Amino acid sequence: LSGKRGAELESFYSQLLRTLSTERGMLGQIFTKSQNKIQDPSKLMRVIDLINKEDWNMMGADIKGKIYEGLLEKNAMDSSGSAGAGQYFTPRALIKVIVTCMQPKPLKSIADPACGTGGFFLAAYDWIIENHSLDREEKEFLKNKTFYGNEIVANTRRMCLMNMYLHNIGEIDGNSSIISTDALVSDDGLRVDYVLANPPFGNKSSVTITNDEGETQKQDMSYNRQDFWETTSNKQLNFLQHIKTMLKINGEAAVVLPDNVLFEGGAGEEVRKQLLKTTDLHTILRLPTGIFYAPGVKANVLFFINKPASKNNWTKD
Repeated sequence: LSGKRGAELESFYSQLLRTLSTERGMLGQIFTKSQNKIQDPSKLMRVIDLINKEDWNMMGADIKGKIYEGLLEKNAMDSSGSAGAGQYFTPRALIKVIVTCMQPKPLKSIADPACGTGGFFLAAYDWIIENHSLDREEKEFLKNKTFYGNEIVANTRRMCLMNMYLHNIGEIDGNSSIISTDALVSDDGLRVDYVLANPPFGNKSSVTITNDEGETQKQDMSYNRQDFWETTSNKQLNFLQHIKTMLKINGEAAVVLPDNVLFEGGAGEEVRKQLLKTTDLHTILRLPTGIFYAPGVKANVLFFINKPASKNNWTKD
């Protein structure tokens, strides 16, 4: 890129993006549907020169990862209140607290069925690295076999893949464990040791359809799954039921939910009763108002273990 100018540079860059999108593994998925949005060749050249001045090979994965995380956080704050990345970015201070409470161990699998930009994965990765002396097998497992996620928004999934790659998780030419399918559609059989999740907030799951007149409209969508206690269009309750299914016996979960979602009548009440029957619901942690970028959102974190409830310790702080 640095040796080309003008129209030749613009043409070469556009072709390069198309070529990268056809590569196998994580690389091709990161560049899927990528396009050149800098139409002025002189500005594109300026960006390339600025990037070229940095010695990226001498920069460790931890530094590159932190740079990218910083960009994601700034983008989330800039887009708060709009349909931007803010809705997929859980505040990192909250994520770190949750991971510290969970204390994930090496050689254990970790999943997030609505992983956004991958914040829980990176915090868990850092926790394991900082608190354990890993041998070769544990390092390889952490890099390639620990993390599993779903993210249905294409651009957000792209950011997650880039985020994980820059933190040295996964192989650039290997298959990604972050899939683009809706986690709630079915039980894919995955069972993990930990689930760390902040599922999307909102009262209803819906799908946009086009009617015979060509007009678009949204319809409530319920997931008819045999492993769910309740059939409902409430997204949070569906994610909570799915997370229970995902856990191995004695698997542990920490899930961010809107305030009082389990204390409403109907489906919420039934899910709460079943959760108390089939898990050790250890703690409900009430979060301070305003911790999320979305204004006015109140939330709790549920910590539970997938085993028959023996003694439930209800904690509010």
